[in-house]
Amino acid sequence: MSQQRTGPTGGPDFPDLPEATVARLPEYLRALHHLAEDGHDTVSSEGLAAAAGVNSAKLRKDLSHLGRTGTRGVGYDVTLLIDQIEQVLGLTHRRAVALVGVGNLGHALAGYAGFGTRGFRIAALFDADHGRVGEHINGLVVRHIDDLPEVVEQESISIAVIATPAHAAQHVADRLVEAGVTSVLNFAPCVLNVPDGVDVRKVDLAIELQILSFHEHRKSALTALPAAVQKPGRVGMANRLGGEAVAT
Repeated sequence: MSQQRTGPTGGPDFPDLPEATVARLPEYLRALHHLAEDGHDTVSSEGLAAAAGVNSAKLRKDLSHLGRTGTRGVGYDVTLLIDQIEQVLGLTHRRAVALVGVGNLGHALAGYAGFGTRGFRIAALFDADHGRVGEHINGLVVRHIDDLPEVVEQESISIAVIATPAHAAQHVADRLVEAGVTSVLNFAPCVLNVPDGVDVRKVDLAIELQILSFHEHRKSALTALPAAVQKPGRVGMANRLGGEAVAT
């Protein structure tokens, strides 16, 4: 059985969470930040669930893993819940991130302001193309990938984003692991082989579009059927953008 440390509120400081719960915590955090910006001090489980796009029973179960059950008739303290989720997600300080590959996608990611408001900063940009090296993007100078070990150590980087073509992604992943990176967000349309202890999240936009295509195809097929033989759908796969789906 895994050990849990107790935090100052009496709840688990670093709970052993199901993967599905971990995948939903950022959604709750985003909704909570929006609620705080709108001036809300508390929120009911129903209100937070609606803002995050989940059902309230699932939300209450997820938050119970954090030792949070809410106050009857009041709900959850927005600020305290933000603090606790950020603590669990390791967002109490801004994490430095390396981005490898500054083509069209990489260039866009390098300039995305949303990272900074969610606890991350793009600390370094890399590319293997000497024609790209030295280019200035969003205040950073593109370095050659050979500089990875030095920069990873200097900037204390443990997370990296791969935005290269598929054929180069595995080599880049190997270089990142050798340099000490232990978490990778992969935008390349391929499967990466990494050693134990290295976590990889994959974002394949083409796959997400193919899933939506299935739903469009299915709706068209149902529309073409006579009304008497149409049945309620059995597959509910909405809201799966943002990475690989996680089983609930």
